[in-house]
Amino acid sequence: MHMILKPQDVFILLKLIVIRNKNWSYSFLADELYMSKSEVHSGIRRTTIAKLFDANRKQPIKKALDEFLIHGVKYAYPPDIGSLTRGIPTSYAGPPLDRMIRQPSEKPPVWPDPDGQTQGYSFSPLFKSVPKAASIDADLYELLVLVDAIRGGRAREREIATNELRLRLRTEL
Repeated sequence: MHMILKPQDVFILLKLIVIRNKNWSYSFLADELYMSKSEVHSGIRRTTIAKLFDANRKQPIKKALDEFLIHGVKYAYPPDIGSLTRGIPTSYAGPPLDRMIRQPSEKPPVWPDPDGQTQGYSFSPLFKSVPKAASIDADLYELLVLVDAIRGGRAREREIATNELRLRLRTEL
């Protein structure tokens, strides 16, 4: 069967990591991620085929996800970096990395969002609804920030993000 993972599939898996509940529904995920039920269903199907999701246990396969996020996501879904815009801080500028990495001399990377309070350089999110979903779920926001630091950060930022991400994936076991 031919199948290609999409960036939103990572978004779906990260949400499943933070909800820690095997009794989720497609409707629940669709509402929480501002996606359609069919997009969520297709994403779960693709991640199952890619061996990142265990359909029987209804949860991500953390060891495989860890490996993909740390070694594959930056090649599969590199961010588009754009012009100055208003948005929500990500990568080294978002939590939890903003407490560990200081880079005051440059504008931060942000997900473009008209309601965002931060002026920075546009950094494309994994999916268009990421800023909205992150604004209602702080744990999801932090995982997305860590993945973005791996996707588009410098070596030191990637290393710190990798360590934080691994810590969070392990504590969720």
